[in-house]
Parts: sequence; C-alpha cells; structure tokens
Amino acid sequence: MIKIALLGSTGSIGVQTLNIALRHRGEFEIVSLAAGGNARAFFEQIETFRPRTAALARGAAGICPAVKRGEGGFYYDYGNGERCALFFGEDAYLQAIVEEADVVVVALVGFIGVRAVLEAIRKKKKIALANKESLVVGGSLVIPAAKAAGVEIAPIDSEHSAIWQALGFDRGAEYEKIILTASGGAFRDKSAAELENVTAAEALRHPNWNMGGRITVDCATMVNKAFEVMEAMWLYGAKAEQVEVVVHPQSVIHSMVEMKDGAVLAQLGAPSMEVPIQLALTAPRRLDTACRKLDFQTLGALTFQPVEREKYPCFYIALESMKMGDNYPCALNAADEVAVGEFLGGNIRFTDIARVLEKTLERTARVAVDGEETLVREDKKARALAKEIISELNGTSTA
Repeated sequence: MIKIALLGSTGSIGVQTLNIALRHRGEFEIVSLAAGGNARAFFEQIETFRPRTAALARGAAGICPAVKRGEGGFYYDYGNGERCALFFGEDAYLQAIVEEADVVVVALVGFIGVRAVLEAIRKKKKIALANKESLVVGGSLVIPAAKAAGVEIAPIDSEHSAIWQALGFDRGAEYEKIILTASGGAFRDKSAAELENVTAAEALRHPNWNMGGRITVDCATMVNKAFEVMEAMWLYGAKAEQVEVVVHPQSVIHSMVEMKDGAVLAQLGAPSMEVPIQLALTAPRRLDTACRKLDFQTLGALTFQPVEREKYPCFYIALESMKMGDNYPCALNAADEVAVGEFLGGNIRFTDIARVLEKTLERTARVAVDGEETLVREDKKARALAKEIISELNGTSTA
C-alpha cells in the first residue's frame, strides 16, 4: 500500500487523486488530507477515506456534527473509538505532511505550495508535484534541497510527465531539446483585438481540459506555459534555449523530447490528468485508468503553431521574468495570482492581466533569493504592488 498525504484534496487534481485511490483500493491509502475552503466536500472526503490527520485552511468546524473538540484539539469522530486529528488555519496544511506518508501529493494552488514542498523535503518524503509555483518561485531552493536530502520529485503536470515518460522516468537522462505543447487556451481562435472584451466565463471554458479557475485562465494567457518552461529548466537541467513551445490545439501530444540523433519521442494520450497523477505515484509501474483510449483511425490531423506574441503577451512577459532571475519570477507569480483573481471577479479586463504583470516587473527592485523568508517577503510586496497597479488601471488609486 502506498500511503498518500494529499494537499489540495478538494481541487481538480486532488479529486482525481482520490478517484484513483478509490479505483485501486488495494494500492493506495489516504493517510492525510488538506484542503482550502470547501468545507463540505472536505468533510465528505474525511468520511469516505478515513484519514488519521486532516487540515482545513478556511471553514467552520461547526458545519459537521462529527467534529468534536477534546483536550488535544479538534478531531473527527468516526465512532468505535476511531478519530481523525483536525487542524484549522491558513498554515494547517503543514500538519498534513505526516511521518507515515510514503508520498506527499502537492496539489495546492499558488505560492503556499513552495512552503509545503520545502517542508516535505525536510521530512524526506517523496513528492508528487502538481504545484507550479514550487519551482517557478522557489526552484533555486527546492531543487538543491531535494538533491541534498535524496528526495524524489515526480511531476504531475501532463507536459512534464510526458517528458519524464519519454526519458524513461529518468530526470537525469540525456536529451537535446524539450518541446512543450500548449492547447492555446479558451481564446486560441480569437484575434488579439477580440481579447479586449472577453469575459471570465468565456475564459473558463477550456476546449480540452477540465481544471481549476486560475490554471484555466493561465492557459488562456499562456502564463502557465512560461511557468512550464521554468519548471523544465529546474526538473531536467535544461537551458532556456533547449526548451521550445508550440501550440497544439488537439492536446493529444502532451510534450516531446528531441535526442542528439534527431529522433523525437512523444507521449500521446487523451486529455486527462489521471495518467500523470497515477504515474507520479507508481512509476515505472502502470495501472489501469478510466481514460478513454486513442483511436488512430478516427483521430484526424495533429497540428502545431507558433506562440503569437500579439495574442499571448503574458507568455513573453513571464519568460522575461525568468531571464531577469532573482526575485522577478516570484514577483511575476504574485502579480499573476492577484490579476487573475481580479479578472475572475470582474474587476479588470482580460488584457489588463498583461499590463499588471509588465508594470509589476518594471516597479520591482532586484533582490537575491537567499531563503524562504525572502520569498515570502517578496511575494507580499509584489501582491501589494499589483493591487496598486490595478487601482491605477481602474482610476481608484490613492497613491
């Protein structure tokens, strides 16, 4: 039995991880859960999977009658003397990185994933990584720490799983070039001019994938693909010039690796996260999934296009933060989290996201990243700066 600590249990990756655990009950045991604010789904998961530890960032314990309070704090009462220790608060997810876990699935969204990954490394736990920010923001801390501790990082991103598979599950294998594929997001068929008036509801209608809110918008801006370039550099020791990105509307080829002799290895499959999630837990062993199989007789053409700068300015702005280095990727990520949230809330236009990212980088002072505390401080500063820039765009700034 592979014992799993699942951080981000009520999100898209978390729910699919739990579905895998249900399908293969003899393979996996959920020993701990951590979730954000969906308390009802969280308590339903506790009842179904019966972990021994669970943590909730936001939500009331009182909505569930099975939640009790004892001398040692809150617990979920399973009856017959069995219970689950409960923790509440924004940092409670760290309590779910338990000693009995064999692998920590980091499916948290946003900057908090950095701290979770570093804590899992300190506890020498294998990490199944779905949190982009861990490497985009904290790669210079995470990768050296993982190597020093002998901790395995198994990628869950479909693109990085595809590369991992093409390299025979060996992140240190030789290659010439990595080719990341991108769907192009919800607006890939719109012109740059049309993007001025698109809505959040439209941005969330991804043509191929079913994902959470922020990542779906990041697909539309292609910020997520710039992040994946950064991830590839950390995960596979790639130089920037060794990573190419192409728009592949069909989302059948999840990414490719070019070898020294010109051979290109591609991983193909239906658009589903179940395969990369499951492989992060079991590789090189493969188990059955609920994914549909490809039918090559009816598949049709597979096409590829360049990433248009006019349509996807955020992609190039994010890549610029990578070239700038130091705290700039951290600032870019923080500004993106703020801007996407404001766009989803109807407070800025889709095209304003690029303006917020660009202006945040322009106003950010260079700081060397020498530890976790520096990242926390720079993240906070960039968020405040992004909010001020948004106020300026809306004509409500008090500066």
